[in-house]
Amino acid sequence: MTITTCIFDAYGTLFDVTAAARQAAEDPAHEGLKDVWQKLASDWRLKQLEYTWLRTIAGHHTDFWQVTQDGLDWALEAGKLTEPALRDRLLKLYWELSAYPEVPTMLRTLKDQRLNTAILSNGSRDMLDGAVQSAGIASLLDDVLSVDDVGIFKPHDRVYDMVQSRFGGTRDQILFVSSNGWDAAGAAGYGFQTVWVNRGGAPLDRLYAAPNHILPDLTTLMDLI
Repeated sequence: MTITTCIFDAYGTLFDVTAAARQAAEDPAHEGLKDVWQKLASDWRLKQLEYTWLRTIAGHHTDFWQVTQDGLDWALEAGKLTEPALRDRLLKLYWELSAYPEVPTMLRTLKDQRLNTAILSNGSRDMLDGAVQSAGIASLLDDVLSVDDVGIFKPHDRVYDMVQSRFGGTRDQILFVSSNGWDAAGAAGYGFQTVWVNRGGAPLDRLYAAPNHILPDLTTLMDLI
């Protein structure tokens, strides 16, 4: 395949969405989180995603920061974690999520090959800017595209439309990379070349399209190109 542009989902793909709960659990001030942080992180992420889908179906869009807070509130209540300081700490850490270890080298390799690189995310623009700066990868990206500009969440086609509007080219010249199976399927159905980064070894989603490639992480992404 002739790829000119590599587009990445952000949360779970470039940035570790479990990092906030894991870091908070290491703080002696939040000792109650030590044994349950993984469950909290999983519930938080699941509700965050569910709320984007439900809001899109119902036509009640809001920004991703509100969805992130709502998902956390559900997860905290489900885990009977009622400490206000913990909520504040987790939300603060979410603005500073770490990138997965292979991400900087992978992006640098793509740029060395003169490929366009960008993020396309449900995240709000200010959240994405915070994560990109915190991870130190701003210089390795040509753009950060947020659904803020179209007012609807992935996997709606209007979100994927943003890529060609920004970079041009044909759909099959664009490689879309996501750790979310449903997102990879959405992009594949749209016509992009797609990679599903299946970090957790999950089964393939039974949807209307399937990713072209499946990788365990981003280390060997360049080999596909």
